Amino acid sequence: MLAIAGGKGGSGKTTTTLGLASALDGPVLAVDADRDMPNLHTMAGVGRPVDAASGAPVREPSVRSHPTDSTVSVLPAPAGTDDDAFERWLRTAAGDERRAVVDCPAGAGPDAAVPLRVADGVVVVSPLCAPALRDAAKTAAMARALGTPVVGCVISRSRVAPEAVSDLVGAPVLGTVPEESSPVLTRPTVRAAYRRIADKIPGKK
Repeated sequence: MLAIAGGKGGSGKTTTTLGLASALDGPVLAVDADRDMPNLHTMAGVGRPVDAASGAPVREPSVRSHPTDSTVSVLPAPAGTDDDAFERWLRTAAGDERRAVVDCPAGAGPDAAVPLRVADGVVVVSPLCAPALRDAAKTAAMARALGTPVVGCVISRSRVAPEAVSDLVGAPVLGTVPEESSPVLTRPTVRAAYRRIADKIPGKK
């Protein structure tokens, strides 16, 4: 399982989760781990299960097929689960035979720690601005403290990434994703950027 993490909301985590899910080879499971502000299912254009949206505990992952990409399945975030139950839910998703990419909550709080702990590796996403990059570095540090390696960093809404970014985050810059008008993931430049980034990611489940 590959975690997509970032220091702030709006950094491009959800876009990167879906962009990489479509760019990686083979069937991929895109998982939403943000229980408070879930939006992966909305961006993917799939419905959220009634039991997840109502706050009832979700014991088993409930997968939705991506409407335009047959290789990607979407797992909306559950609601009504405590941290232990949520971690069990995530580990069930991680045990799926498909490669899993998980959209993490923003920041370095307890909610973000659960998917980082379950994941095999982390990709940190940040726009090219100093406050966001500092927060991304804190998220990367938390992942390492939990024993999860940081695979690299993705710079969103930019075509360049200074060398200092890699030093700050403590991981290589895998690539940049240019700013485009919505719907971003349909733009050829964005899709090509995620394909290049995906080529640099080691095989992770």
